[in-house]
Amino acid sequence: MEDSLDSTIKSTPPTAPSPAVDETTLPQTQSTKSLWQRIAWGKIVLFIISLFLFILGITQMKEGARDLAPLVQNQFSVTNPVNSLGFGWLFAYVIMSGSPVAAAALTFFDAGVLNEMGTFTMITGSRLGASFIVLFIGFIYVLRGRNKRDSLGMGLLSLSVTGSTYLVALLVGVSLLQSGVLSQAQLQSGTILNSVTDLIFDPLVAFLLSYLPRWMLFITGLGTIMVSFSLFDRCLPEMSVKESQVGRMSRLIYRPWVMFLLGASITLISMSVSVSLSILVPLSHRGFVRRENVIPYIMGANITTFIDTLLAAVLLNNPPAFTVVLAEMASITIVSIVILALFYQRYARAMLYFAGWVTASNRNLTLFMVSILIVPLILLLV
Repeated sequence: MEDSLDSTIKSTPPTAPSPAVDETTLPQTQSTKSLWQRIAWGKIVLFIISLFLFILGITQMKEGARDLAPLVQNQFSVTNPVNSLGFGWLFAYVIMSGSPVAAAALTFFDAGVLNEMGTFTMITGSRLGASFIVLFIGFIYVLRGRNKRDSLGMGLLSLSVTGSTYLVALLVGVSLLQSGVLSQAQLQSGTILNSVTDLIFDPLVAFLLSYLPRWMLFITGLGTIMVSFSLFDRCLPEMSVKESQVGRMSRLIYRPWVMFLLGASITLISMSVSVSLSILVPLSHRGFVRRENVIPYIMGANITTFIDTLLAAVLLNNPPAFTVVLAEMASITIVSIVILALFYQRYARAMLYFAGWVTASNRNLTLFMVSILIVPLILLLV
């Protein structure tokens, strides 16, 4: 036995020593490679394209807005702030988005079609109409057989919170514009940014003008902006919410100021209130958040949603347009902070009661839906 074991050991060839491995460089190389691979280059490219299209769309709308003055003032009867409020509201319904309508209001103002107050109320109307998209998503959930109260509740809250705060903010904003306290607040680099964009985009617009009538540029610009927002939505990172994560954040979710800042932050990143609010519909349906917790979230989202409109004002190089957008943001911020600081609980109960009343019966829901269609029509015809 021992002889056979010895022979086996002797017949086994010696193993060559393995080369030395630099343990300090290998992990670093692997981590660097994985970091490089983790960068979502496709999303970065989409963001650059979306930003390019957004500026191109604003430039087109600015060029084509002047030729639409007779159509807006005569056919749609947009001749006073009340008309422009209804016009912006209905316009946002039609294209299912508020930001392009707000950009259109600024280009109308730059072209002299609307005055300062008319521009302010049209932008306010665009925000009222934009909240309809959340209610529309809720209807899709109802058509898929989901509970009507849970599916429509988030959209109703979005509409009621947006409507109640913006209508009060409308009075505050008008006072701010009339007082002139915001007139001195301007972005000093607007002229530099505008000159750079002129060098890039003016030749493109001139090329389009050689094939299209001037008024058509407004329509193509509006379509370009909608495409840019669609591409921007695609370049946002995917959000995955786990129950354990929600459990760890439960204490924060119940704090109104935390949800207020969360809604403002998410909308600031996405630059779309439709995206940030639409997230709430599936989260609410799955029980991750309750309706009473999202009211301050909606209020925060309604403030930072003006970031893209503020950028459009800078691109137009129109200081009064910048002041109008700033008045929108300041007025809704003041109203939201007053509500949160002084009587948030009573306000939240009122909003929840209203949403519950609308979904209590089909008659109430029909009455509400008819109302939000008729009211902007009446405002447009006044």
